[in-house]
Amino acid sequence: MSLIPKKGTVYVVDDDEAVRDSLQWLLEGKDYRVRCFDSAESFLSRYDPREVACLIADIRMDGMTGLELQNRLLEKHSPLPIVFITGHGDVPMAVDTMKKGAMDFIQKPFNEAQLLDLVERMLDRARAAFSEYQLAADRDALLAKLTTRESQVLERIVAGRLNKQIADDLGISIKTVEAHRANIMEKLNANTVADLLKIALGQNAIKA
Repeated sequence: MSLIPKKGTVYVVDDDEAVRDSLQWLLEGKDYRVRCFDSAESFLSRYDPREVACLIADIRMDGMTGLELQNRLLEKHSPLPIVFITGHGDVPMAVDTMKKGAMDFIQKPFNEAQLLDLVERMLDRARAAFSEYQLAADRDALLAKLTTRESQVLERIVAGRLNKQIADDLGISIKTVEAHRANIMEKLNANTVADLLKIALGQNAIKA
């Protein structure tokens, strides 16, 4: 049997040791994997976006605040769902975090049942977000295999240009365009032009 809990990872970022200990005890008792940090800076240095996880963070902390931490994660396009712990006077600030995508906020002293419900909903969202994040990462890895010229050819294929038009655009022969197309199909593991478009356009192609 695996020693790692299967429910998911919960990051706790709070500069109050008593709060960290309380949350760790509560969440580990429900079979979550808990990783605690006493500052936003230490969390950011250890955070792995490839992990299915969620974040519980205090709004007011020494050093980087919870709001600043949220902004930093937004800059990194992190898929990590966030819930903030607030004091009574921080509610307007917490509302602002929700406008930026936080799932919710809980006030101290927090209700355990409410917190556990939030964690489960965050991890549900994290699993869905991680799946999308992984698809995007896989797509980027495939596209990174292309040479500059192949990327130029692909861009024109996506735009619906014919081989002769692509050849004229780039000042190369039609045979060279055909060779680039074959290389692109092979590198992107695409069997059809439809496959190629799905990879090149990502979610936009699927939605279309």
